[in-house]
Amino acid sequence: MFKTIAIKEVRLGMYIQELKGPWMDHPFWRSKFVLNDPVDLQKLRASHLQQVVIDISQGLDVLPEPDVVERQLTDKEMAMLELDGPVVAERASAEKLKPTTLEAEREQAAKIIASSRRAIESMFKDLRMGKAIEAEAVMPLVEEISASVTRNVHALISLVRLKTVDDYTYMHSVAVCALMTALGKELKLSETEVKQAGLAGLMHDMGKAGIPLQILNKPGSLTDNEFDVIRQHPQLGHDMLVKANISDAVTLDVCLHHHEKMDGSGYPEHLSGDQMTIFAKMGAICDVYDAVTSTRAYKPAWEPGMALKRMASWSGHFDTEVFKAFVKSLGIYPIGTVVMLKSGRLAVVVKQTPDSLLKPVVKAFFSTKSKIHIPVIELDLSKGMDEIIGNDSATTWGVGNIDHLWTNH
Repeated sequence: MFKTIAIKEVRLGMYIQELKGPWMDHPFWRSKFVLNDPVDLQKLRASHLQQVVIDISQGLDVLPEPDVVERQLTDKEMAMLELDGPVVAERASAEKLKPTTLEAEREQAAKIIASSRRAIESMFKDLRMGKAIEAEAVMPLVEEISASVTRNVHALISLVRLKTVDDYTYMHSVAVCALMTALGKELKLSETEVKQAGLAGLMHDMGKAGIPLQILNKPGSLTDNEFDVIRQHPQLGHDMLVKANISDAVTLDVCLHHHEKMDGSGYPEHLSGDQMTIFAKMGAICDVYDAVTSTRAYKPAWEPGMALKRMASWSGHFDTEVFKAFVKSLGIYPIGTVVMLKSGRLAVVVKQTPDSLLKPVVKAFFSTKSKIHIPVIELDLSKGMDEIIGNDSATTWGVGNIDHLWTNH
């Protein structure tokens, strides 16, 4: 029997069936468990949650309060609740998916990223310890990421690229989830398929939980033997997820096959393009894009536009049509891309314009003619204020970190 109770009524020995409220306010990645750790009880009471649902058939009930008589709802009140409940939920869902500006979504996206990092780290730890995890337990995380991408496709995807070297293993999963969601929408997949793609992206690299940390976080180049160990992570992840009771076919497929290539030169099964599912093809692109645009222990990040340009030149690696959809979902010049303008100024893309993938909003910050910094100026290229003549790199011109220009921080 389920019962909704206030946080102040929660006690050790209860079976938590559901954590009410926004997923980002949840102190745990999972929502169904026996509350038997005093530390977890403290986390729950310190959170922003107001209520939880308990299952008194599997755990303790609330302590009885003397002299309190519950008022029974009338038939009319019950009917109103049954009528209003779905309507209120539908309105709330529609509001949650309402399009927003890049600036408005960034704050929410930052909160989702922070919460997601904690959840993924916790899942990795559980997998390393051989604990079972449930796909439905992480679906609220997938839905939060998907909702952010729906409200504004560029906010979360651009911010999650700022992960640190130490955060990479966990945040890579969040980034690929967001990229898979955006790509799924661009490919016009069904709502169910988009959610499956997002879940698969979130879980695709769980096999790295079975790779020794000294190899996973090695700052230098891997030896041949170490690379052979790394190449085991798709199969390790697949086996881990099966053992952890994950049965979703798309998740298992992407986990096992996201390193396959169209020409059959990938691993672990050397599948060719006609043997790969649409989801595996999506996973291959999203995984590589986030990897090359992230700072790693052994290499600096590629700028987004340069990454797309280089990936497009890799013959036999990606499915051509899926890659075209991927580029369209991000824009030819994704946010954070450094470009050379016709005027000789160096600029960074800060916003996409809906009418033209080739004419984003940029901030010019450096004169390549004078080789000096210039006062930062925002230019809407769709209004003919200048023109992009190609991708470039800030470091090529001796310019340091420019992330603050496009993140507004």
